[in-house]
Amino acid sequence: MTFIREIIRAVGITLVIWLLTAIVYPLAILRVGQIAFPYTANGSIVLNINAEPIGSAAIGQIFTSDKYFHSRPSVVRYSQGKKAQPTGISGASNLAPSNPDLINRITEKASEFEDENIQPTADLIYTSGSGLDPHISLKAARQQLPRVARTRNLEESEIIPLINKYADTRFLWIFGEPGVNVLRLNYALDLQDINRNNS
Repeated sequence: MTFIREIIRAVGITLVIWLLTAIVYPLAILRVGQIAFPYTANGSIVLNINAEPIGSAAIGQIFTSDKYFHSRPSVVRYSQGKKAQPTGISGASNLAPSNPDLINRITEKASEFEDENIQPTADLIYTSGSGLDPHISLKAARQQLPRVARTRNLEESEIIPLINKYADTRFLWIFGEPGVNVLRLNYALDLQDINRNNS
């Protein structure tokens, strides 16, 4: 009888712990996130002037046109199409430094920038640890500035304020390096073009 009572008690404790950790806690965290950080909790989705999603400010997008600042490379093509909408695919690479695929990819990327007369920075040829970094360094943005200004027929001085506006500071002012959110910067440039054409 004692054995059966212990089994019932163990099953009951297991169910209570399961209920707390698998249902109550996740729902509480979800609710707190929706109340305290709704933008972040819902994917940091950036909308255009027509209220259509164009990407996430928290996930890197692929931009190939010369009129855009290019993001960090990604092992996974997580963003497809001219609107650079995320497909939900993400991932990183764990290739060793001696892996020929990694060496070929880096060499190819560096050659592309040499063709554009850009001295590539590390974040323009290497993927981030997560493969999802939405930022480039201020130096990487400055390296691409002449190309973007030339393609958009703008002065570099017209773009620099936007680079500064969409530059994030160090986390807690001491960790990491400042970076520029590429999606926000590129969309701001498109808006600037629209406003200029309408005026």
